[in-house]
Amino acid sequence: MEDKSHTVGTFQVGDYAVFAALFVVSSGIGVFFAIKERKKASSKEFLVGGRQMSCGPVALSLTASFMSAVTVIGAPSDVYRYGASYVIFGVAYTFVVFLTAELFLPVFYRSGITSTYEYLELRFCKLVRVAATLIYIIQTILYTGVVVYAPALALNQVTGFDLWGSIFATGIVCTFYCTLGGLKAVVWTDAFQMVVMVVGFLTVLIQGASRAGGIESVWSTAHTGGRMDVFENVNTDTLRHTFWTLSVGGTFTWLGIYGVNQSTIQRCISCKTEGHARWALYLNLLGLWIILFCAVVSGLIMYTFYSRCDPWSAGSVSAPDQLMPYFVMEILGAFPGLPGLFVACAFSGTLSTVAASINALATVTYEDFVSQCYRDLSNRAANWISKALCVVFGVACTTMAVAASYMGGIVQAALSIHGMCGGPMLGLFSLGILFPVTNLKGAVGGLIVGITLSFWVGVGAFIYPAPSNNTRPLELSTAGCNFNLTADGSNQTSVSVSALTSDRYWLADSWYSMSYLYYSAVGFIGTVAAGLLITLLTGESNISLAHTDSNKTLRVIDSPARWQKFKKRVTWMRGIQSDFLSPFPHSGCIQFLKGGQGSTNNSFSSLNRSL
Repeated sequence: MEDKSHTVGTFQVGDYAVFAALFVVSSGIGVFFAIKERKKASSKEFLVGGRQMSCGPVALSLTASFMSAVTVIGAPSDVYRYGASYVIFGVAYTFVVFLTAELFLPVFYRSGITSTYEYLELRFCKLVRVAATLIYIIQTILYTGVVVYAPALALNQVTGFDLWGSIFATGIVCTFYCTLGGLKAVVWTDAFQMVVMVVGFLTVLIQGASRAGGIESVWSTAHTGGRMDVFENVNTDTLRHTFWTLSVGGTFTWLGIYGVNQSTIQRCISCKTEGHARWALYLNLLGLWIILFCAVVSGLIMYTFYSRCDPWSAGSVSAPDQLMPYFVMEILGAFPGLPGLFVACAFSGTLSTVAASINALATVTYEDFVSQCYRDLSNRAANWISKALCVVFGVACTTMAVAASYMGGIVQAALSIHGMCGGPMLGLFSLGILFPVTNLKGAVGGLIVGITLSFWVGVGAFIYPAPSNNTRPLELSTAGCNFNLTADGSNQTSVSVSALTSDRYWLADSWYSMSYLYYSAVGFIGTVAAGLLITLLTGESNISLAHTDSNKTLRVIDSPARWQKFKKRVTWMRGIQSDFLSPFPHSGCIQFLKGGQGSTNNSFSSLNRSL
């Protein structure tokens, strides 16, 4: 095997040109839709595309926005170090898409809402809606900032690609086409970026397999190195990746991202029909499988190529996330423009994630705050406010990316916030949709308990990292390098590990050592269990839409036509409950105060607007 310990090249003019083309085309799509839709000046057109999107571009957009640069760069590195068990995420993706399409999507699509959190007000009260929206805004800004910064840093340290230039270019371009073109620009730009991601991956796969000696050599070397032990029979929740953590824990983690996440649901409800929305999710599943396959095979090829001289152990790279860019520069460096194509692939994931986040943040802020305070806004004013919100959140996400450079180890914690918040939010929506007995106190109490539990385990794991025998990285060799590692380095590592082990807190090797993929499950179970228990103790929802006198309801529904639409929606919602919860007593989906007291639930203000 040839020596791999030398320094790889840096970006050339052709690479920058290919990378720049990605930004030019993305911006051009925004300009196109700004011109095309200039006469349709309404917030609904801007935020949800007038609900006229078809399933194809929405499916590509969903895949691109959730397969970020963290996946493009981080997943192959994970396979390189831990093996191909990462492919089991495909099982989780399947369950997630099915549950989203068949359980959550019908509720959100048929109810006619724009913000997913509007459902929480209809089901519980405005306080729950506001709390959920604020949690979403905070976690999305944190996550989006890290998604921009982390891959940019890895690429900078390996290729010499300008760090701050890439960060500011990403923020500016995403804000530009989001503000000009709205959701339609985001969706079609994501579709283009998805194609770039696949082409970039295929380039690496073809050239990498050729340099590694062919597919047979990759399979043989990976098998010998233990990378093909996908279904390793290890029954413990403290190991990082096993079949159960990836399939079960992965399902809860991704369901929190897909099933009740504003970014996903917003694009689904932008489809012209519920059928298109459902097909978009299932076609998106195919896209997820394709990207997952490309990432796993790239990791196996990279391991074969470096099987005798690991660049991380050899000191050629300083962090595992730099392995994939380093590998790309080594195998594609002789081909002008191709390293730039891979960086365009990685940043396509970043651009799509950031753009989807900006658009979703603008939507929930407008629907959950602005439109609630100013109810008589004209279409033109609402449209301009929506555009201004895109600018505000574009600046916020870019600023967060800059702040991430000063956060050090906090970056890892910020990345985990997505999972720690996703579980409790999934539990909250599940209480509303699947458990009609749940009352307001149960919803609020359950959310507090779920967030407390998930942050307890997540922050604890950050403070007390799991020992190496839990992460179980596979063996890496430096036998083919042109130097020998000193024994001193190994001894120092051994001493530090043993010292950490002897001083560890008693929860560190049990509760805090839980696989990170279970954080979402912990939050979900805590929220649902606490919510149902509190409901049981305080009394189930005794004032319900299903059992409310129509005369009292007519105090809110102010016209016969609206009342007929309202009854149809209620009938459908009760049907959803009957399908999923026939053993449970039906207390309805929407609660409000007793009519005899002369007051009504403020939650109907949102319903009034959509009826």
